[in-house]
Amino acid sequence: MAIQQMTMPQLGESVTEGTISKWLVSSGDKVNKYDPIAEVMTDKVNAEVPSSFTGTITELVGEEGQTLQIGEVICKIETEETLNAEETPEKQDASAPKETEAADSPAANNQSSKKRYSPAVLRLAGEHGINLEQVTGTGAGGRITRKDIQRIVDSGVQQQTNTPEPQTAEAAPQQAEKKQPSQPSQPSQPSSAAGDIEIPVTGVRKAIASNMQRSKTEIPHAWTMMEVDVTSMVSYRNSIKDAFKQKEGFNLTFFAFFVKAVAQALKEFPQMNSMWAGDKIIQKKDINISIAVATEDSLFVPVIKHADEKTIKGIAREISDLAKKVKAGKLTADDMQGGTFTVNNTGSFGSVQSMGIINHPQAAILQVESIVKRPVVMEHGMIAVRDMVNLCLSLDHRVLDGLVCGRFLGRVKQILETIDEKTSVY
Repeated sequence: MAIQQMTMPQLGESVTEGTISKWLVSSGDKVNKYDPIAEVMTDKVNAEVPSSFTGTITELVGEEGQTLQIGEVICKIETEETLNAEETPEKQDASAPKETEAADSPAANNQSSKKRYSPAVLRLAGEHGINLEQVTGTGAGGRITRKDIQRIVDSGVQQQTNTPEPQTAEAAPQQAEKKQPSQPSQPSQPSSAAGDIEIPVTGVRKAIASNMQRSKTEIPHAWTMMEVDVTSMVSYRNSIKDAFKQKEGFNLTFFAFFVKAVAQALKEFPQMNSMWAGDKIIQKKDINISIAVATEDSLFVPVIKHADEKTIKGIAREISDLAKKVKAGKLTADDMQGGTFTVNNTGSFGSVQSMGIINHPQAAILQVESIVKRPVVMEHGMIAVRDMVNLCLSLDHRVLDGLVCGRFLGRVKQILETIDEKTSVY
């Protein structure tokens, strides 16, 4: 027999942690390799985690609702694998009590947490003046995670050092600097009053909040907007939508036309299809359009792969299929990976102007607003009622500048304004 450790898997690009939303097994259960053992949620996807081994669950290390870093142990499984020749059962049995005793002792937990500070934890703790020695970690072996530090920051309570650390003469000036008045701490969290309704924050909402906060704090956002006359497109789509639905079995939405136009423009302006990578900008070869799909309390961003190679019909089919998967809770990790640019259909709920938060690590997001009829001044001073839509672009100013973004939006506008009855959706 051997004890194997299951760790938190990588469930998407740039994903650094996952939250165990539900265990599908209990301690003592027998599992086969590839059997689903847990549902894990990240800021990109909800997915079932399969077992990497065949054996018996001996310990569920992670708890439901707990967030663990990629690579941290989530459970232990006893397998039938043979021990190495030098690891005899007697030696293993003799050492087991010592290992257990060491793991259970507070000193071991404290020592473990002190030695396992990740760069993200050290940076966040340093920014907010938090003493890591007084933080109780919720990670494996008492490890302090970024979530532990963020909870302290959100609570507005900063931990102070009770016992002064020994210092040398060289360190004294630095300590003096530390004792200078610090910045005011964050205000305490609001409390409920009589009649208020408290709504628990689900794991999905926590992941969304974390990702949005990261995008706004890391990415210098800029914003621009352009209005587009889509009268011909609207007339054309309305004239064929019923026959299309009867023939194909799914709806031909306006959104499919917008996604196709964006994909075509991205091919002509590849700078827009880029990502910031610290010391370099990565211009992506594939054009994979992320689309925002909302449920009652959550937001998911599945991806249309190689959108520039698809017809309007092909894009409409993928939009329909992905929306069904979201509503049925059937999205896979692959459905959420690889996005290079996001198009958000904010017009579906009546918005006419909005400023989107960029989907990290992408460089831009385009909000497609409501199509509304407005009087427009035409050539020779004539006024006509036209179908108009606002396209609102948020951009990462580290990667993109106004010139290329203006030209890109202008090209999207041109494509949309020339769609008519001569345009093929196939």
